[in-house]
Amino acid sequence: MMEGAIHQGILDLKYRNLRSAAPALGGLLGQWLRTNTVPGEALVPVPLHHRRMRERGYNQSALLTKEVGTLMEMPVASGVLVRTRDTLPQVSLPREERSWSVEGSFACPEMVEEKSFILVDDVVTTGSTLSACASALKSAGASSVWGIALARQGRGPGT
Repeated sequence: MMEGAIHQGILDLKYRNLRSAAPALGGLLGQWLRTNTVPGEALVPVPLHHRRMRERGYNQSALLTKEVGTLMEMPVASGVLVRTRDTLPQVSLPREERSWSVEGSFACPEMVEEKSFILVDDVVTTGSTLSACASALKSAGASSVWGIALARQGRGPGT
């Protein structure tokens, strides 16, 4: 289970419209990336479905990605991946439903032949979302896809 200041920061960013938390949280991800070699030419935020984007007004993963990109001096490829289906938040689903709930929910509108990407998300529950995003990028020709997240959310035993 996430705890402490990072947990509160993620909740504030994601659900309380506190966009000013993005620089500090993105900075943490960027610092981690500086000390841990992850191959990639560009950063890709995990996209929100247009309906959720309209409700929230922003994509928290995109805000984090922008901060990481600035810190790492890496390009951000925001439009390379789109969410094609609105799905329930992963944390609200039982573990066994998470993979199939996001399967086929992402697409690449253009080919990305031989490019390597680093996916950026705020929270990983089971990894199903990152896996579905990576699958879409790989299907569009990406040579490699890695994923990073600010935190991992567990729901007790078995998560």
